[in-house]
Amino acid sequence: MSVRVRAPGKVNLSLAVGRRQPDGYHPLATVFQAVSLVEEVVATPAERVTVSVTGPQAHLVPTDATNLAARAARLLAEVAGVDDGVHLTIHKDVPVAGGMAGGSADAAAALVACDALWGTGLPREELARLAGELGSDVPFALHGQTAVGRGRGHLLSPVLSRGEYHWAVGLRATGLATPAVYAAFDEVVGGVAPEEPEVDEALLRALLAGDAAAVGAALSNDLQHAALELAPELAETLAVAEDAGALGVVVSGSGPTVVALARDAAHAGAIGRAWTAAHVVDGVRHAVGPVPGARVLGAQAGAGRR
Repeated sequence: MSVRVRAPGKVNLSLAVGRRQPDGYHPLATVFQAVSLVEEVVATPAERVTVSVTGPQAHLVPTDATNLAARAARLLAEVAGVDDGVHLTIHKDVPVAGGMAGGSADAAAALVACDALWGTGLPREELARLAGELGSDVPFALHGQTAVGRGRGHLLSPVLSRGEYHWAVGLRATGLATPAVYAAFDEVVGGVAPEEPEVDEALLRALLAGDAAAVGAALSNDLQHAALELAPELAETLAVAEDAGALGVVVSGSGPTVVALARDAAHAGAIGRAWTAAHVVDGVRHAVGPVPGARVLGAQAGAGRR
């Protein structure tokens, strides 16, 4: 038997970052939107936990024990008392190290796929708890749609959101390491960051109203300045999107991916062409949000063991 699961990447519509805590983490208040750049994971029976990766930038993804999907499978097996192994085939579509949580989507998909393959039958709430142990963005990849994230981003509250949002996504061939971006944030902002960051209420009102222009005006990211310190060329990417009439443009998460909110699919294409013509990105994708979280696409008997 094999089980195929799809999980989405994300955009941080707003990301407020608090002061670094003694445990090394920063408290967050963020609004996530799941978008149609997705990861697919196929789980098949195996003697042990193994991983293979296909798709764009697959060579950048580790396939050893550090792989987040492999860690998810081992954690589920430990908690559920499963002795079986699994082979996870990951097809990448979310940029690697791009601030869109592709690795977290892999982990969420692996949890759902292995739960179905092994028949562990864990409640979604228990899968969400395990997701929080794996990483700050993994619970949202499980949840999908639109949500507020607090704590490390793992404490989720659904957000009422109307409408469909079209994104132009500007890619970079070289990623930014999240720890390096947070370190730069600490250097730039230091002790003036708030103890408890707040969610942008104007953004929540805009989402409830389905007002894309107001959503674009409310896009924000406290890590953007730090990302620009490490990759100053991103400033031109932001400027070109603004000149192309984007409703809003922001560095996604810890970067270096830049996302621009468009009026519609045609406008998203125009923003992408402007980026390409200006040579300020290494690739362009288009995405729509919000979309569902990790879900089973299908199961197939007779896959055999590896």
